[in-house]
Amino acid sequence: MRVVVVGQGYVGLPLAIRAAEVGHQVIGYDVDARRVKSLAAGESYVEDVSSERLNRALANGSYRPSELARDCGGFDVAVVTVPTPLQDGAPDLRYIEESAHTLARFLRPGATVVLESTTYPGTTEELFAPILEDGSGLAAGEDFHLGYSPERIDPGNTVWGFQQTPKVVSGVDARSLKAVEAFYGELVDTTVPVRSPKEAELAKLLENTFRHVNIALVNEIAMFARHLDIDVWQAIEAASSKPFGFMKFTPGPGVGGHCLPIDPSYLNWRVQRELGQNFRFVELANDINNHMPEYVTRRVIDALNAKRRSVNGSKVLLLGLAYKKNTGDARESPAVRIAELLLDMGAKVRAVDPHVVESIKVDARLVRVEPTRKEVAAADVVVLLTDHDSFDYQMIAEHASFVLDTRNRMTGPKVEVL
Repeated sequence: MRVVVVGQGYVGLPLAIRAAEVGHQVIGYDVDARRVKSLAAGESYVEDVSSERLNRALANGSYRPSELARDCGGFDVAVVTVPTPLQDGAPDLRYIEESAHTLARFLRPGATVVLESTTYPGTTEELFAPILEDGSGLAAGEDFHLGYSPERIDPGNTVWGFQQTPKVVSGVDARSLKAVEAFYGELVDTTVPVRSPKEAELAKLLENTFRHVNIALVNEIAMFARHLDIDVWQAIEAASSKPFGFMKFTPGPGVGGHCLPIDPSYLNWRVQRELGQNFRFVELANDINNHMPEYVTRRVIDALNAKRRSVNGSKVLLLGLAYKKNTGDARESPAVRIAELLLDMGAKVRAVDPHVVESIKVDARLVRVEPTRKEVAAADVVVLLTDHDSFDYQMIAEHASFVLDTRNRMTGPKVEVL
């Protein structure tokens, strides 16, 4: 089949390459010309898709990146994997809307369209479908198949990749569900059909809200435990020994990526709009997790005060800019917020991250450096924010004058954990 995947980021590119590998003719459509140029040159910017896999798909002609809307024409299946950010606390669905308008121009009877972008329950049927229908003159369910299948990409996960992770699938009617499930059944080991797109949309938000709330719980416990002179990390490990009724979550400098800082707020927004009520768990989790960068910054200030130093003019070395270990994904990373807070206070901030290669929105005063012994020794405070396996933790512990470890990765007399 001719497959169009709209959006070639952390979600769309793995999907597109997998579809090409099973034998489909795939167009990877993205409006970002830089991304398209990189992909056409065989250079992958997503850890889950190696440049070798990309080049094989390019070489055999099963995959072609494009920034031209006309290349979407003639598709049998189209999948939308575009970002859904928040704008002033409300869902920003302009990229979904733009994608729907583009695909509607080329929609043909019998084709299948699937939305994967995370959004609030009702988006597929109440927003996405009408745009496709108005632009094509066709009816969803009658003339073309339409469904929703939430993305479950976990960047850098070497065990549960795109193929191994069960795929929730849905359709606006029975025939649509059958078409959507048949498509993904070729790409993944297991499909999980649900009654309608609303259940699939809610399932994604439930997954991320569950993580968001539990991370907030351990973050707040970590702050209290320090003042109570309790090793929260040992307590978590001890609790994890229980073989039932407990799931391990660990503290950190905040939450990042597209999912946790954004997705639960979609559900809160929908509840407020439709029911006039607040989703109090999400609001509380947002409050705790969003303020973790400020807490980490206060811990840096406390460490400098103990040395009788002001944060203004002090040298701070940040280890890690990505939100997740062993990936280059810096979307909504708490490390960026921590850097900005310290820079605004006059600190001389330098940062190390061997994985983050794409440009990220951060103050131009932040200097990127290599994790050399000289850099570590020169810093007044070293802050471990992302525990990449590539860091030489023994060297850092030996040569740093003080380390604030927010990931419980290091030990030593000069190391203080979150």
